[in-house]
Amino acid sequence: MSHVFVLDRARTPLDPCHPARARELLQHGRAAVFRRFPFTIILRDRKRAESVVHDHRLKIDPGSKTSGLALVQDQRVVWAAELTHRGQRIRDALESRRGLRRSRRQRQTRYRQPRFLNRTRPSGWLPPSLGSRIAHTMTWVERLARSCPITALSQELVRFDTQMMQDPEMAGVAYQQGELAGYEVREYLLEKWKRTCAYCHKTGVPLQVEHLIPKARGGSDRVSNLTLACGPCNQQKGTQTAAEFGFPAIQAQAKQPLKDAAAGNATRWGLYRALATTGLPVETGTGGRTKYNRTRLNIPKSHWGDAACVGASTPEALRVAGIQPLGIRAMGHGTRQMCRTEAHGFPKAHRTRQKKYGGMQTGDLVQAVVPKGKYAGTWVSRVVVRASGWFDLVIHGKKASVHHKHCTRLWAADGYTYTLPAGAGTAVSSPHSSEGSPQRNL
Repeated sequence: MSHVFVLDRARTPLDPCHPARARELLQHGRAAVFRRFPFTIILRDRKRAESVVHDHRLKIDPGSKTSGLALVQDQRVVWAAELTHRGQRIRDALESRRGLRRSRRQRQTRYRQPRFLNRTRPSGWLPPSLGSRIAHTMTWVERLARSCPITALSQELVRFDTQMMQDPEMAGVAYQQGELAGYEVREYLLEKWKRTCAYCHKTGVPLQVEHLIPKARGGSDRVSNLTLACGPCNQQKGTQTAAEFGFPAIQAQAKQPLKDAAAGNATRWGLYRALATTGLPVETGTGGRTKYNRTRLNIPKSHWGDAACVGASTPEALRVAGIQPLGIRAMGHGTRQMCRTEAHGFPKAHRTRQKKYGGMQTGDLVQAVVPKGKYAGTWVSRVVVRASGWFDLVIHGKKASVHHKHCTRLWAADGYTYTLPAGAGTAVSSPHSSEGSPQRNL
């Protein structure tokens, strides 16, 4: 189980402790709950000078959709999380806005004047859909730095060393013949061919690296001549080329660049520059090394597991047993759009000027104590506020309306929703419901 963050009475981070120890401190009144996500307690009778504090390293595995976070202390992982980004939703929202404005210009109706001709982009600019990934990751780096004594950072900077794969002699043959060579190439091919057989399109089967033009007929080991194939297809193809085997389009597909990897690499460099501004030493590594470390340590494939294996600082032995990652999903803070429009761009409704009702706003985590009726009991859920005073909650996977006088706010909306791991402790790890099943998707 992930550890609990601990602060001294001056709000200085101490070493995280086991949930059982945190529960004991809370029950004896020596600590109080300081923050729910990530769960943090603050001690009433302890100063940092009176405690032994160890160094912790925060490891990050950036992803286009989900990034992994892992806190490592010596030879164990003490906390982990998986951060889901909202870059695609940002892109869709920008495309929708652009379409609406374009349609109004074509109809010669009132519209905002275009301002793209008098703007300059600063150095290192990234589109909002990519920049949001960096912003979300840095938000959690800063939050964790306030809750844990982090002294170093590790980041997977690039997924693959594509230049080295294209030119094996660039820095000597020893690099390609080293222990990481096969992992770099395999990780690249798995990403490019979506972990499927290029010929029969099977998934979930063992895949082999296959030469489109066999080496027996002059084919090279360049990555543009490699693909993935299942065992039967590889045997059936034999010494034929991909075109002779009946798949001429695969050769052209193999030469196409990996656009997603290029976009990911651009984001990772932006994240690297942002991490460098923290003043902490930043270690970098490739995806091939991450996979090598994960395979060597026999850690199952996951975002947080990859994060724990980033870089050369990964120890020879790493304890991950019992770690249950916190699921974090970026949701934003709503929309600034004052006028709601239909599919054709015509107004249909307007936003209310009041954002809070009963002291709560949409996105808050509340505890609802329903005295009677179909949903009688105590429930914990995210809330959607209404001007009528009846708020929408999720109970047993269904939407239910509860009056605001029965609701108490536990956690103010911060732009994220949290998914608690199955089997998490109720007194320390998460807020919980006293009747029925806990609401895990918070």
